[in-house]
Amino acid sequence: MQPCDRLTPKEIRVATLVWEGLTNREIATALGTTEQVVKNYLRGTFDKLGVWSRLELALYVANHGGSQWKEPLATTPAAESPAEPLQAAG
Repeated sequence: MQPCDRLTPKEIRVATLVWEGLTNREIATALGTTEQVVKNYLRGTFDKLGVWSRLELALYVANHGGSQWKEPLATTPAAESPAEPLQAAG
């Protein structure tokens, strides 16, 4: 199990918004909550991922796929459609 597999959906969303460059206040507005709640999500995320700052969190997200870092594999186009069979040349 990867450390990021322990994150809640809200922690994943907050981490992604940090990666996108939003401030705590902007994240709180986007989620319809307060800055303190965002700080709580960040504290839990930092602990679970073993990072110490927003910069390290953003780098973690970037190194694990950016905006798709927590997308399930089943939602990728390649997984939804079966591969076409190879046709013999000639």
